[in-house]
Amino acid sequence: MFASMLAALANGQGVQVMPVDAELTTQQAADMLNVSRPYLIGLLESGEIPFRLVGRHRRIRFADLHQYIREDDSARKGAADDLMELDQELGLL
Repeated sequence: MFASMLAALANGQGVQVMPVDAELTTQQAADMLNVSRPYLIGLLESGEIPFRLVGRHRRIRFADLHQYIREDDSARKGAADDLMELDQELGLL
């Protein structure tokens, strides 16, 4: 873990250490996904990412957000693989 953190820092990337059970505000979660806060709220309200209400405020568990990121990355990779396969079938490559 430390080696990957140091490698990211060496490449000029930011590193964030957070407990898995931490809860994020909608703005923090949107920043982590690099999306707008209204877009994130749409994901929450559609059930894509679990959340809980604290009064009127939504809170997202870091573990749930991380799970969404992994699933989204996997879906994107699958779509890219499908496009590559289609390109090969059509002889575009």
